Amino acid sequence: MQRDIQKIISQMTVEEKASLCSGLDFWHTKGIERLRIPSIMVTDGPHGLRKQEGDADHLGLFGSVPATCFPSAVGMASSWNRELIQKVGVALGEECQAENVAILLGPGVNIKRSPLCGRNFEYFSEDPYLSSEMAANHIKGVQSQGVGTSLKHFAANNQEHRRMTVDAIVDERTLREIYLASFEGAVKQSQPWTVMSAYNKVNGEYASENEYLLNDILKEEWGFEGFVVSDWFAVDERADGLAAGLELEMPSSYGVGDEKIVEAVKNGKLSEEKLDRAVERLLRIIFMAVDNRKENAVYDKDAHHQLAKEIARESMVLLKNEDCILPLKKEGTVAVIGEFATTPRYQGGGSSHIKPTKLENILEEIKITAGSNATVLYAQGYHLTSDVVDQSLMDEAKKVAAQSDTVILFVGLPDSYESEGYDREHLCIPENHRLLIEEVAEVNSNIVVVLSNGSPIEMPWIDKVKGLLEGYLGGQALGGAIADLLFGDANPSGKLAETFPKFLSDNPSYLNFPGEGDKVEYREGLFVGYRYYDTKNIEPLFPFGYGLSYTSFEYSNLSISKKEMQDTETVIVSVNVKNTGAVAGKEIVQLYVKDVASSVIRPEKELKGFEKVELQPGEEKTVTSTLDKRAFAFYSVELKDWHVETGEFEILIGKSSQDIVLKDNILVQSTAPVKKLVHRNTTVGDLFTDPILAPLAKELLAKAKENNLLANENQEDGEASEMMAAMLRDMPLRTMVSFSKGDFTEEMLTQIIQLLNEHHEKEYQPLK
Repeated sequence: MQRDIQKIISQMTVEEKASLCSGLDFWHTKGIERLRIPSIMVTDGPHGLRKQEGDADHLGLFGSVPATCFPSAVGMASSWNRELIQKVGVALGEECQAENVAILLGPGVNIKRSPLCGRNFEYFSEDPYLSSEMAANHIKGVQSQGVGTSLKHFAANNQEHRRMTVDAIVDERTLREIYLASFEGAVKQSQPWTVMSAYNKVNGEYASENEYLLNDILKEEWGFEGFVVSDWFAVDERADGLAAGLELEMPSSYGVGDEKIVEAVKNGKLSEEKLDRAVERLLRIIFMAVDNRKENAVYDKDAHHQLAKEIARESMVLLKNEDCILPLKKEGTVAVIGEFATTPRYQGGGSSHIKPTKLENILEEIKITAGSNATVLYAQGYHLTSDVVDQSLMDEAKKVAAQSDTVILFVGLPDSYESEGYDREHLCIPENHRLLIEEVAEVNSNIVVVLSNGSPIEMPWIDKVKGLLEGYLGGQALGGAIADLLFGDANPSGKLAETFPKFLSDNPSYLNFPGEGDKVEYREGLFVGYRYYDTKNIEPLFPFGYGLSYTSFEYSNLSISKKEMQDTETVIVSVNVKNTGAVAGKEIVQLYVKDVASSVIRPEKELKGFEKVELQPGEEKTVTSTLDKRAFAFYSVELKDWHVETGEFEILIGKSSQDIVLKDNILVQSTAPVKKLVHRNTTVGDLFTDPILAPLAKELLAKAKENNLLANENQEDGEASEMMAAMLRDMPLRTMVSFSKGDFTEEMLTQIIQLLNEHHEKEYQPLK
């Protein structure tokens, strides 16, 4: 339905305009009946719909309507499956339509700076490219059903500790390359209807009042077309927020925010034109939601449950399979130990907490899958509500384990260990879980551990077990998914979207998390996750991109469509992948790029492409990725833009960030070389390595050689000559005046600098 939004706005009073800029209540926007502006509903749920009826909260404490609980983001990202994530988005959109929800609050794309962040289970990855690809496809799926999304939490919201007041201090390049890039890709690919601003400050300003983030970058630079909504209760000064680009305050401030906006307009601190632009953005989305409303919408609960099972299978990661203990045979005696097997932890705590339409019991699913030829025994092992060791439960577990051929141990992190609202203090599992593994290992060596957790843990016990399946938080259908993977009815195909460090102290943010008082400094800079471990050559417990399969894959024939390219072009990289094992499987082909020689600090390698491919035994397929300028660029603070330096880059194909199987090189030519202004503190070495200035610089500085500035250059003493050459490279031009003993004057230096700059300006011609 076509509407003249400008005409509608012209009919509003300032008070009515301001009223639209805050919520009606906890979950609804305001409407204006006389102008036929409706109220719409928004609700929580990145991995499922959390629609509340009656009492409302933002921490998942009160009940909600039943909805499909899919695996949380930490698991879905481990699938590396764009198409499957999009299918989940479609299902979420269908459920929103059935419940008359206009906007689903998610997905969350905040980077996993530290494994301690209590909300990491709700975020995709430590890598911005993988995170943005997952988010973009999630958004496409939801919005294909005429339901909006809210990309969150913008930006640098990487901890729960003092989250509503902490100031995240991040340098511009790190902010751009790591923390904003995960949002950028999703915005540009999928145009979420809304973006949610974070609680925290970013470099001194609250995210909800940060014009540089909300307007300059998000809207002007990236072209975001929707509106910005605050995280719930995140607004500090409402008029300042609206001026900066925050269109909607949630939940309702019951008139307080409205009055501040009206007052700011009337006293001239806020222009009415800016208020009009905010209302226009709001109305576009509100009317879009109304026009896409599907009356009497329903969804197939059973089909969505099966989809939840499918994504759960692909989200789980096989981390260890010593002696090929997995898949288990459907015979003999199997011990299932651990209360998680009967009381599964299938989702995280807080605002994303879903009331599932059904919930599978892991133990029962294992019994069904194992079949009649197998005997399945069970022991509780521990109490989920306590870390204290119950010796009677421990003794029972050991007794059951001793009479079994294989033991499946279910351990991990209980609800109390990780949740929205607080961060973890360590990477340990509960003491009664750890001791259970160690004591059971004394009576049975055939142990498979299945983990239920939303983020990495330390594993001092890993040598005591033969099999290890990272189950993450697998959603309502996790029971059948785990059983299928353990017994080989499905082949594990997930790979880690985050690094598991051996020790918490190995993590690059360790000394600067969660900060002091209300300030946290991101001193590790670009070196987050695998960028740090790979560059520092630190062996983690499990690297980024790691995951095992019940089959094997062989890579060959790496091909790059061109050996030289300009940064305005694209290049196609292809590689053959063959299933060399006996069962069907899916492999995640990872493409990393390495700048061979750079004038700026860069990580050892960065993920720039990936594809998931399914192969039958003996089948071979060609996998391709297309790389553009951004695959080779870094963010230049001086240029305020993404920049590629002319030079060699390595194209790396890996099974993980630390298992590179094929590599080749490409020369990338920059079409916009950085203009360097020569000044008195420019070093001689900088001049001699500049392709434009070097010839003229050497000619102009020849006089310096005549005046013994380089007198030691040709000495027979090699060590002294090397020392003088090194010193000369780092000498600023101004030192030539002193070294020349009066033969090289300030006037001569000024003239040389002028000539060099004129030459550079004349010769500087970007490649066409």
